[in-house]
Amino acid sequence: MLRVRPLLGEATASYGQRLAETFRLTLPQLLDGAGVTLTGHGTLPTAELHLSHAACHHLAALTRIPLPHLARALPRLAPNDDAHRTAAAARWKRLEAEQQPVRACTLCTRHRSHGTTGTAWAHRPPHRLVCPRHHQAASDPRLTTTVRTWAAPGLAMAHHAHQRLLRHPRAATAWTTARAITTRWYDHQQHLTHRWHTRLNQLCATNPHLTTTGSASPTLLARDLITYPETVALARALATLPNRPHRTADDALSLIAQRLGLPRLASNANDPLRVFLTHTRH
Repeated sequence: MLRVRPLLGEATASYGQRLAETFRLTLPQLLDGAGVTLTGHGTLPTAELHLSHAACHHLAALTRIPLPHLARALPRLAPNDDAHRTAAAARWKRLEAEQQPVRACTLCTRHRSHGTTGTAWAHRPPHRLVCPRHHQAASDPRLTTTVRTWAAPGLAMAHHAHQRLLRHPRAATAWTTARAITTRWYDHQQHLTHRWHTRLNQLCATNPHLTTTGSASPTLLARDLITYPETVALARALATLPNRPHRTADDALSLIAQRLGLPRLASNANDPLRVFLTHTRH
């Protein structure tokens, strides 16, 4: 029997679908064969499969992968609200937009699926936005095809820089702050507009589907991807900014501009970075 391994962060429904395709079954047929009763209807990425406690054990038995290992790979595998029931049950549950998974790297997926499919959906933390090995990424659930990133080499370099950032004790808070700031800059076309516009054009030239996804513009669909290198650079700068008593906000802005590859950061009093440096740092 083939062993189908989950992708790190994969949606439970995505893993179930890949299992089913490997054995040439539908998802309901797979679950029924595993003794799990499926109720409701849903499709990825707008819905997720929730399993009862017993159903989780049935899935582990079917895959021959210990349940703790499955739970580490599948972040939404935790039993649903009916966990106290003894029945092995699964149900579809609709997800809000911010909870929805994104497309996983097609080549990583095909490798984990014994060549049967390249389609998988995963909940990606920011530091796994890009697959540096295969130069693919997906930043929005509305993208049903991954974005090829080889035309923007700064994305792979940012991925490696982000892994180094994770070692810093202030990495999480620095990332959250940096992402809020670069998103504001992007939406208001400040500071890095020319660089980001160039990166958007590079990605659109090699990914025509970005311009044909009817639900949103490529400017929105690829926003997190376009700003990623600068968000990582800003997060690293904020995490490592010297905390000197006589350092002013202007001193910090000059240092951060250097880290971002800018001659200076001309900002007004309401610029989110200046506000952060003025009111947060002591």
